[in-house]
Amino acid sequence: MARFELKLPKMGESVAEATITNWLKEVGDKIEADEAVLEIATDKVDSEVPSEVSGVLIEQLFGKDDLVQVGQTIAIIETEGDAPAVKAVEAAAPAEVTEIEKTIEVAKDAVAAPQDFSGSDKFFSPLVKNIAKEEGISVAELESIAGSGKDGRVTKEDILKYIETRKSGAQAPQAVVEAPKAVQPAAPVQKSQQAVPVSVNGGDEIVEMDRMRKLISGYMVASVQTSAHVQSFIEVDVTNIVKWRDKVKSAFEKREGEKLTFTPIMMEAVAKALKDFPGMNISVDGEYIIKKKNINLGMAAALPNGNLIVPVIKNADQLNLVGMAKAVNDLGNRAKAGKLKPDDTQGGTYTVTNVGTFGSVFGTPIINQPQVGILALGAIRKVPAVIETPEGDFIGIRQKMFLSHSYDHRVVDGALGGSFVKRVAEYLEAFDVNRDF
Repeated sequence: MARFELKLPKMGESVAEATITNWLKEVGDKIEADEAVLEIATDKVDSEVPSEVSGVLIEQLFGKDDLVQVGQTIAIIETEGDAPAVKAVEAAAPAEVTEIEKTIEVAKDAVAAPQDFSGSDKFFSPLVKNIAKEEGISVAELESIAGSGKDGRVTKEDILKYIETRKSGAQAPQAVVEAPKAVQPAAPVQKSQQAVPVSVNGGDEIVEMDRMRKLISGYMVASVQTSAHVQSFIEVDVTNIVKWRDKVKSAFEKREGEKLTFTPIMMEAVAKALKDFPGMNISVDGEYIIKKKNINLGMAAALPNGNLIVPVIKNADQLNLVGMAKAVNDLGNRAKAGKLKPDDTQGGTYTVTNVGTFGSVFGTPIINQPQVGILALGAIRKVPAVIETPEGDFIGIRQKMFLSHSYDHRVVDGALGGSFVKRVAEYLEAFDVNRDF
Protein backbone atom coordinates (compact mmCIF):
# COMPACT_ATOMS: atom_id res chain seq x y z
CA MET A 1 0.00 0.00 0.00
CA ALA A 2 1.10 3.59 -0.66
CA ARG A 3 -0.28 6.96 0.39
CA PHE A 4 -0.86 9.60 -2.26
CA GLU A 5 -1.19 13.26 -1.26
CA LEU A 6 -3.85 15.02 -3.33
CA LYS A 7 -2.86 18.67 -3.58
CA LEU A 8 -4.76 21.74 -4.72
CA PRO A 9 -3.47 22.12 -8.28
CA LYS A 10 -2.23 25.29 -9.89
CA MET A 11 -5.25 26.90 -11.50
CA GLY A 12 -3.81 29.65 -13.64
CA GLU A 13 -1.92 32.88 -13.34
CA SER A 14 -2.75 34.96 -10.23
CA VAL A 15 -4.94 32.24 -8.64
CA ALA A 16 -3.36 31.43 -5.28
CA GLU A 17 -6.21 29.94 -3.28
CA ALA A 18 -9.63 28.32 -3.53
CA THR A 19 -12.54 27.50 -1.26
CA ILE A 20 -13.79 23.94 -0.89
CA THR A 21 -17.49 24.00 -1.75
CA ASN A 22 -18.31 20.28 -1.72
CA TRP A 23 -16.69 16.91 -1.16
CA LEU A 24 -17.81 14.50 -3.89
CA LYS A 25 -16.08 11.56 -2.17
CA GLU A 26 -16.16 10.65 1.50
CA VAL A 27 -13.59 8.80 3.60
CA GLY A 28 -13.69 5.13 2.65
CA ASP A 29 -14.93 5.74 -0.91
CA LYS A 30 -13.12 4.17 -3.85
CA ILE A 31 -11.73 6.60 -6.42
CA GLU A 32 -10.72 6.00 -10.01
CA ALA A 33 -7.91 7.91 -11.72
CA ASP A 34 -9.17 11.24 -13.17
CA GLU A 35 -12.39 10.98 -11.12
CA ALA A 36 -13.49 14.19 -9.38
CA VAL A 37 -12.91 14.12 -5.62
CA LEU A 38 -14.14 17.55 -4.58
CA GLU A 39 -15.50 20.84 -5.91
CA ILE A 40 -13.71 24.14 -5.36
CA ALA A 41 -14.41 27.78 -6.05
CA THR A 42 -12.02 30.62 -6.78
CA ASP A 43 -12.96 34.30 -6.94
CA LYS A 44 -13.82 33.78 -10.62
CA VAL A 45 -15.06 30.28 -11.36
CA ASP A 46 -16.07 26.95 -9.85
CA SER A 47 -14.34 23.71 -10.85
CA GLU A 48 -13.55 20.15 -9.78
CA VAL A 49 -10.34 18.57 -8.50
CA PRO A 50 -9.74 15.09 -9.96
CA SER A 51 -7.55 12.36 -8.51
CA GLU A 52 -4.34 11.47 -10.31
CA VAL A 53 -4.46 7.89 -9.03
CA SER A 54 -6.91 5.10 -8.25
CA GLY A 55 -7.38 4.12 -4.63
CA VAL A 56 -9.41 4.72 -1.47
CA LEU A 57 -9.91 8.11 0.20
CA ILE A 58 -8.63 7.72 3.75
CA GLU A 59 -8.34 11.34 4.94
CA GLN A 60 -9.92 14.74 4.23
CA LEU A 61 -7.59 17.40 5.61
CA PHE A 62 -10.00 20.29 5.04
CA GLY A 63 -13.73 20.71 5.36
CA LYS A 64 -16.42 22.44 3.34
CA ASP A 65 -15.97 26.24 3.10
CA ASP A 66 -12.30 26.01 4.12
CA LEU A 67 -9.84 28.18 2.19
CA VAL A 68 -6.90 26.23 0.72
CA GLN A 69 -3.69 27.52 -0.83
CA VAL A 70 -2.41 26.22 -4.16
CA GLY A 71 0.01 23.35 -3.48
CA GLN A 72 -1.45 22.40 -0.09
CA THR A 73 -2.38 18.78 0.53
CA ILE A 74 -6.16 18.47 0.79
CA ALA A 75 -6.67 14.71 0.98
CA ILE A 76 -4.84 11.39 1.37
CA ILE A 77 -5.59 8.52 -1.00
CA GLU A 78 -4.39 5.01 -0.27
CA THR A 79 -3.27 3.18 -3.41
CA GLU A 80 -2.46 -0.45 -4.04
CA GLY A 81 1.08 -1.62 -4.80
CA ASP A 82 3.84 0.89 -5.40
CA ALA A 83 1.76 3.68 -6.92
CA PRO A 84 3.67 6.95 -7.16
CA ALA A 85 2.96 8.66 -3.86
CA VAL A 86 3.76 12.33 -4.24
CA LYS A 87 5.53 13.65 -1.19
CA ALA A 88 5.23 17.22 0.02
CA VAL A 89 9.03 17.40 0.13
CA GLU A 90 9.22 16.95 -3.64
CA ALA A 91 6.92 19.86 -4.46
CA ALA A 92 7.52 22.39 -1.74
CA ALA A 93 10.29 24.44 -0.20
CA PRO A 94 11.50 23.39 3.28
CA ALA A 95 9.41 26.06 5.01
CA GLU A 96 6.31 24.96 3.09
CA VAL A 97 6.95 21.33 3.98
CA THR A 98 6.99 22.14 7.68
CA GLU A 99 3.70 24.02 7.39
CA ILE A 100 1.99 21.29 5.35
CA GLU A 101 3.18 18.53 7.68
CA LYS A 102 2.09 20.52 10.70
CA THR A 103 -1.32 21.12 9.13
CA ILE A 104 -1.74 17.37 8.51
CA GLU A 105 -0.67 16.37 12.02
CA VAL A 106 -2.78 19.02 13.72
CA ALA A 107 -5.78 18.05 11.59
CA LYS A 108 -5.42 14.45 12.74
CA ASP A 109 -5.26 15.46 16.41
CA ALA A 110 -8.15 17.88 16.04
CA VAL A 111 -10.55 15.10 15.01
CA ALA A 112 -10.65 13.88 18.57
CA ALA A 113 -11.42 17.35 19.97
CA PRO A 114 -13.83 19.12 17.60
CA GLN A 115 -14.33 22.83 18.01
CA ASP A 116 -17.18 24.76 16.36
CA PHE A 117 -16.15 27.95 14.49
CA SER A 118 -19.45 28.28 12.61
CA GLY A 119 -20.76 30.86 15.07
CA SER A 120 -17.93 33.28 14.33
CA ASP A 121 -18.40 36.12 11.84
CA LYS A 122 -14.64 36.28 11.20
CA PHE A 123 -12.73 34.20 8.66
CA PHE A 124 -9.95 31.91 9.94
CA SER A 125 -7.80 29.72 7.72
CA PRO A 126 -7.75 25.96 8.36
CA LEU A 127 -4.18 26.21 9.65
CA VAL A 128 -5.07 28.92 12.19
CA LYS A 129 -8.15 26.98 13.35
CA ASN A 130 -6.15 23.78 13.75
CA ILE A 131 -3.46 25.55 15.78
CA ALA A 132 -6.19 27.07 17.95
CA LYS A 133 -7.69 23.62 18.55
CA GLU A 134 -4.32 22.14 19.44
CA GLU A 135 -3.50 24.95 21.88
CA GLY A 136 -6.97 25.01 23.44
CA ILE A 137 -7.76 28.54 22.28
CA SER A 138 -11.48 29.25 22.37
CA VAL A 139 -13.38 30.86 19.50
CA ALA A 140 -13.92 34.03 21.56
CA GLU A 141 -10.21 34.19 22.38
CA LEU A 142 -9.27 33.66 18.73
CA GLU A 143 -11.62 36.48 17.67
CA SER A 144 -9.83 38.85 20.06
CA ILE A 145 -6.46 38.42 18.28
CA ALA A 146 -5.64 41.38 16.04
CA GLY A 147 -4.80 40.07 12.58
CA SER A 148 -2.05 41.47 10.35
CA GLY A 149 -3.18 39.66 7.21
CA LYS A 150 -5.36 40.81 4.36
CA ASP A 151 -8.63 42.39 5.58
CA GLY A 152 -7.40 41.93 9.15
CA ARG A 153 -7.18 38.14 8.93
CA VAL A 154 -5.31 36.29 11.68
CA THR A 155 -2.21 34.71 10.16
CA LYS A 156 -0.13 31.78 11.37
CA GLU A 157 2.47 34.24 12.69
CA ASP A 158 -0.22 36.19 14.59
CA ILE A 159 -1.57 33.17 16.45
CA LEU A 160 1.90 31.76 17.21
CA LYS A 161 2.98 35.15 18.59
CA TYR A 162 -0.20 35.26 20.67
CA ILE A 163 0.45 31.78 22.06
CA GLU A 164 4.03 32.69 22.94
CA THR A 165 2.90 35.89 24.66
CA ARG A 166 0.12 34.10 26.52
CA LYS A 167 2.55 31.51 27.88
CA SER A 168 4.88 34.27 29.14
CA GLY A 169 1.98 36.00 30.88
CA ALA A 170 2.46 39.31 29.01
CA GLN A 171 -0.32 41.20 27.23
CA ALA A 172 -0.69 40.22 23.60
CA PRO A 173 0.58 42.97 21.30
CA GLN A 174 -1.90 44.54 18.91
CA ALA A 175 -1.03 44.13 15.25
CA VAL A 176 -0.60 47.28 13.23
CA VAL A 177 -2.36 47.00 9.89
CA GLU A 178 -1.39 49.43 7.16
CA ALA A 179 -4.22 51.17 5.37
CA PRO A 180 -4.42 50.17 1.70
CA LYS A 181 -2.68 52.54 -0.68
CA ALA A 182 -5.74 53.59 -2.62
CA VAL A 183 -6.84 56.86 -4.13
CA GLN A 184 -8.94 58.62 -1.51
CA PRO A 185 -12.12 60.47 -2.51
CA ALA A 186 -11.86 64.24 -2.55
CA ALA A 187 -15.07 64.66 -0.57
CA PRO A 188 -15.85 63.00 2.78
CA VAL A 189 -18.19 60.05 2.81
CA GLN A 190 -21.76 61.25 3.21
CA LYS A 191 -24.43 59.52 5.23
CA SER A 192 -26.38 58.96 2.03
CA GLN A 193 -23.71 56.46 0.96
CA GLN A 194 -24.39 54.26 3.97
CA ALA A 195 -26.64 51.24 3.65
CA VAL A 196 -30.29 52.03 4.19
CA PRO A 197 -32.14 49.60 6.48
CA VAL A 198 -34.62 47.44 4.60
CA SER A 199 -38.05 46.83 6.07
CA VAL A 200 -39.31 43.24 5.82
CA ASN A 201 -43.00 42.41 5.85
CA GLY A 202 -44.54 39.11 6.89
CA GLY A 203 -45.07 37.86 3.34
CA ASP A 204 -41.61 38.77 2.06
CA GLU A 205 -39.14 36.03 1.22
CA ILE A 206 -35.54 36.40 2.38
CA VAL A 207 -32.99 34.66 0.16
CA GLU A 208 -29.27 34.74 0.92
CA MET A 209 -27.01 35.60 -2.02
CA ASP A 210 -24.99 32.66 -3.28
CA ARG A 211 -21.20 32.83 -3.20
CA MET A 212 -20.80 34.06 -6.77
CA ARG A 213 -23.47 36.75 -6.43
CA LYS A 214 -21.69 38.08 -3.33
CA LEU A 215 -18.43 38.25 -5.31
CA ILE A 216 -20.09 39.98 -8.27
CA SER A 217 -21.74 42.46 -5.93
CA GLY A 218 -18.39 43.32 -4.37
CA TYR A 219 -16.66 43.63 -7.76
CA MET A 220 -19.30 45.97 -9.17
CA VAL A 221 -19.25 48.31 -6.18
CA ALA A 222 -15.44 48.32 -6.12
CA SER A 223 -15.27 49.11 -9.85
CA VAL A 224 -17.61 52.11 -9.56
CA GLN A 225 -15.62 53.38 -6.57
CA THR A 226 -12.30 52.88 -8.42
CA SER A 227 -12.94 54.13 -11.96
CA ALA A 228 -14.51 57.38 -13.11
CA HIS A 229 -17.03 55.89 -15.54
CA VAL A 230 -17.85 57.79 -18.73
CA GLN A 231 -19.96 56.52 -21.64
CA SER A 232 -19.98 57.12 -25.38
CA PHE A 233 -22.72 55.79 -27.70
CA ILE A 234 -22.73 55.30 -31.44
CA GLU A 235 -25.29 53.82 -33.83
CA VAL A 236 -24.01 51.37 -36.41
CA ASP A 237 -25.51 50.13 -39.69
CA VAL A 238 -24.87 46.38 -39.76
CA THR A 239 -27.11 45.53 -42.71
CA ASN A 240 -24.23 44.05 -44.68
CA ILE A 241 -23.22 41.83 -41.77
CA VAL A 242 -26.76 40.53 -41.30
CA LYS A 243 -27.10 39.73 -45.02
CA TRP A 244 -23.67 38.05 -45.18
CA ARG A 245 -24.33 35.90 -42.11
CA ASP A 246 -27.73 34.82 -43.45
CA LYS A 247 -26.01 33.82 -46.68
CA VAL A 248 -23.12 31.79 -45.22
CA LYS A 249 -24.25 30.49 -41.82
CA SER A 250 -25.43 27.10 -43.14
CA ALA A 251 -22.24 26.52 -45.13
CA PHE A 252 -20.17 27.67 -42.17
CA GLU A 253 -21.80 25.19 -39.80
CA LYS A 254 -21.52 22.37 -42.35
CA ARG A 255 -17.79 22.99 -42.96
CA GLU A 256 -16.64 23.98 -39.46
CA GLY A 257 -19.14 22.15 -37.28
CA GLU A 258 -19.80 25.43 -35.47
CA LYS A 259 -22.71 27.86 -35.43
CA LEU A 260 -21.87 31.35 -36.69
CA THR A 261 -23.35 34.03 -34.42
CA PHE A 262 -22.85 37.79 -34.57
CA THR A 263 -20.57 37.78 -31.52
CA PRO A 264 -17.33 36.60 -33.22
CA ILE A 265 -17.86 39.14 -36.02
CA MET A 266 -18.13 41.90 -33.41
CA MET A 267 -15.14 40.55 -31.48
CA GLU A 268 -13.06 40.59 -34.66
CA ALA A 269 -13.80 44.30 -35.12
CA VAL A 270 -13.03 45.08 -31.45
CA ALA A 271 -9.67 43.29 -31.65
CA LYS A 272 -8.74 45.30 -34.76
CA ALA A 273 -9.72 48.57 -33.07
CA LEU A 274 -7.63 47.74 -30.00
CA LYS A 275 -4.59 47.31 -32.24
CA ASP A 276 -5.33 50.75 -33.69
CA PHE A 277 -5.86 52.30 -30.24
CA PRO A 278 -3.53 50.52 -27.77
CA GLY A 279 -4.38 53.19 -25.21
CA MET A 280 -7.58 51.23 -24.56
CA ASN A 281 -5.64 48.01 -23.92
CA ILE A 282 -4.18 49.09 -20.60
CA SER A 283 -4.54 48.76 -16.83
CA VAL A 284 -3.97 51.19 -13.99
CA ASP A 285 -1.72 50.41 -11.03
CA GLY A 286 -1.77 53.35 -8.65
CA GLU A 287 -0.08 56.21 -10.50
CA TYR A 288 1.27 53.94 -13.24
CA ILE A 289 -0.26 52.82 -16.55
CA ILE A 290 0.43 49.24 -17.64
CA LYS A 291 0.36 48.87 -21.43
CA LYS A 292 -0.68 45.32 -22.22
CA LYS A 293 1.24 43.45 -24.90
CA ASN A 294 -1.47 40.89 -25.63
CA ILE A 295 -5.06 41.60 -26.65
CA ASN A 296 -7.18 39.27 -24.50
CA LEU A 297 -10.90 39.85 -24.97
CA GLY A 298 -13.25 39.13 -22.11
CA MET A 299 -16.67 37.88 -23.16
CA ALA A 300 -19.37 38.45 -20.55
CA ALA A 301 -21.68 35.43 -20.37
CA ALA A 302 -24.83 34.82 -18.35
CA LEU A 303 -24.97 31.57 -16.41
CA PRO A 304 -28.13 29.45 -16.05
CA ASN A 305 -28.52 30.60 -12.43
CA GLY A 306 -28.58 34.25 -13.51
CA ASN A 307 -25.03 35.05 -12.41
CA LEU A 308 -22.40 36.50 -14.71
CA ILE A 309 -18.96 35.26 -15.68
CA VAL A 310 -16.33 36.63 -18.07
CA PRO A 311 -14.24 33.99 -19.88
CA VAL A 312 -11.31 35.35 -21.89
CA ILE A 313 -10.28 34.83 -25.53
CA LYS A 314 -6.48 34.96 -25.39
CA ASN A 315 -4.58 36.75 -28.20
CA ALA A 316 -7.85 37.55 -29.94
CA ASP A 317 -6.15 39.74 -32.56
CA GLN A 318 -4.31 36.68 -33.89
CA LEU A 319 -7.49 34.73 -34.69
CA ASN A 320 -9.31 34.69 -38.00
CA LEU A 321 -13.12 34.60 -38.02
CA VAL A 322 -13.25 30.80 -37.86
CA GLY A 323 -10.88 30.72 -34.89
CA MET A 324 -12.84 33.48 -33.18
CA ALA A 325 -16.14 31.64 -33.69
CA LYS A 326 -14.69 28.43 -32.25
CA ALA A 327 -13.29 30.29 -29.23
CA VAL A 328 -16.58 32.13 -28.60
CA ASN A 329 -18.65 28.95 -28.87
CA ASP A 330 -16.26 26.88 -26.75
CA LEU A 331 -16.13 29.37 -23.89
CA GLY A 332 -19.85 30.07 -24.07
CA ASN A 333 -20.79 26.38 -24.00
CA ARG A 334 -18.41 25.57 -21.16
CA ALA A 335 -19.68 28.57 -19.19
CA LYS A 336 -23.27 27.32 -19.46
CA ALA A 337 -22.21 23.80 -18.48
CA GLY A 338 -20.12 25.01 -15.53
CA LYS A 339 -16.96 23.53 -17.07
CA LEU A 340 -14.76 26.63 -17.22
CA LYS A 341 -11.31 26.36 -15.67
CA PRO A 342 -9.90 29.17 -13.50
CA ASP A 343 -7.37 30.04 -16.21
CA ASP A 344 -10.24 30.63 -18.67
CA THR A 345 -11.22 33.78 -16.77
CA GLN A 346 -7.74 35.23 -16.20
CA GLY A 347 -5.72 37.82 -18.09
CA GLY A 348 -8.45 39.82 -19.83
CA THR A 349 -7.41 43.25 -21.14
CA TYR A 350 -10.76 44.49 -22.52
CA THR A 351 -14.33 43.18 -22.21
CA VAL A 352 -17.33 42.94 -24.52
CA THR A 353 -20.87 42.27 -23.26
CA ASN A 354 -23.86 41.52 -25.46
CA VAL A 355 -26.82 43.27 -23.81
CA GLY A 356 -28.78 42.86 -27.04
CA THR A 357 -29.28 39.18 -26.18
CA PHE A 358 -31.97 40.29 -23.74
CA GLY A 359 -33.50 42.87 -26.07
CA SER A 360 -31.69 45.92 -24.67
CA VAL A 361 -31.01 48.64 -27.25
CA PHE A 362 -27.99 49.93 -25.35
CA GLY A 363 -26.58 49.94 -21.83
CA THR A 364 -24.00 51.47 -19.50
CA PRO A 365 -21.85 48.49 -18.43
CA ILE A 366 -19.53 48.61 -15.43
CA ILE A 367 -15.81 48.24 -16.18
CA ASN A 368 -14.26 44.86 -15.43
CA GLN A 369 -11.30 45.80 -13.22
CA PRO A 370 -8.39 46.26 -13.70
CA GLN A 371 -9.30 47.01 -17.31
CA VAL A 372 -10.21 50.53 -18.45
CA GLY A 373 -13.00 49.87 -20.96
CA ILE A 374 -16.01 47.67 -21.73
CA LEU A 375 -18.20 47.64 -24.83
CA ALA A 376 -21.90 46.75 -24.78
CA LEU A 377 -23.48 45.40 -27.97
CA GLY A 378 -27.11 46.43 -28.34
CA ALA A 379 -29.92 44.54 -30.07
CA ILE A 380 -29.93 44.57 -33.89
CA ARG A 381 -33.19 46.14 -35.11
CA LYS A 382 -34.83 46.96 -38.41
CA VAL A 383 -35.30 50.74 -38.53
CA PRO A 384 -36.17 53.35 -41.16
CA ALA A 385 -33.03 55.24 -42.18
CA VAL A 386 -31.84 57.84 -44.66
CA ILE A 387 -29.79 56.16 -47.39
CA GLU A 388 -27.42 58.35 -49.37
CA THR A 389 -26.86 57.52 -53.06
CA PRO A 390 -25.37 59.40 -56.05
CA GLU A 391 -28.92 59.92 -57.26
CA GLY A 392 -29.99 61.46 -53.95
CA ASP A 393 -31.22 60.47 -50.49
CA PHE A 394 -34.14 58.17 -49.81
CA ILE A 395 -35.71 56.30 -46.89
CA GLY A 396 -35.13 52.59 -46.55
CA ILE A 397 -35.16 49.75 -44.01
CA ARG A 398 -31.75 49.09 -42.46
CA GLN A 399 -30.42 46.78 -39.73
CA LYS A 400 -28.92 48.93 -36.98
CA MET A 401 -27.53 48.59 -33.48
CA PHE A 402 -26.00 50.76 -30.76
CA LEU A 403 -22.52 50.36 -29.33
CA SER A 404 -22.20 51.60 -25.73
CA HIS A 405 -18.65 52.22 -24.59
CA SER A 406 -17.87 52.67 -20.86
CA TYR A 407 -14.32 53.79 -20.10
CA ASP A 408 -12.20 54.93 -17.18
CA HIS A 409 -11.91 58.72 -17.33
CA ARG A 410 -8.87 58.65 -15.03
CA VAL A 411 -6.74 57.55 -17.97
CA VAL A 412 -9.04 57.59 -21.02
CA ASP A 413 -10.29 60.96 -22.24
CA GLY A 414 -13.32 61.47 -24.44
CA ALA A 415 -11.23 61.78 -27.59
CA LEU A 416 -9.72 58.31 -27.14
CA GLY A 417 -12.87 56.67 -25.80
CA GLY A 418 -15.01 58.12 -28.59
CA SER A 419 -12.47 57.47 -31.35
CA PHE A 420 -12.12 53.84 -30.30
CA VAL A 421 -15.82 53.03 -30.46
CA LYS A 422 -16.10 54.97 -33.71
CA ARG A 423 -13.35 52.79 -35.20
CA VAL A 424 -15.23 49.64 -34.14
CA ALA A 425 -18.30 51.02 -35.91
CA GLU A 426 -16.28 51.79 -39.05
CA TYR A 427 -14.97 48.22 -39.22
CA LEU A 428 -18.50 46.86 -38.87
CA GLU A 429 -20.02 49.17 -41.47
CA ALA A 430 -17.21 48.43 -43.94
CA PHE A 431 -17.76 44.68 -43.64
CA ASP A 432 -17.01 42.94 -46.95
CA VAL A 433 -20.12 41.05 -48.10
CA ASN A 434 -18.02 39.08 -50.57
CA ARG A 435 -15.51 37.80 -48.03
CA ASP A 436 -14.97 34.14 -47.34
CA PHE A 437 -15.07 32.76 -43.83
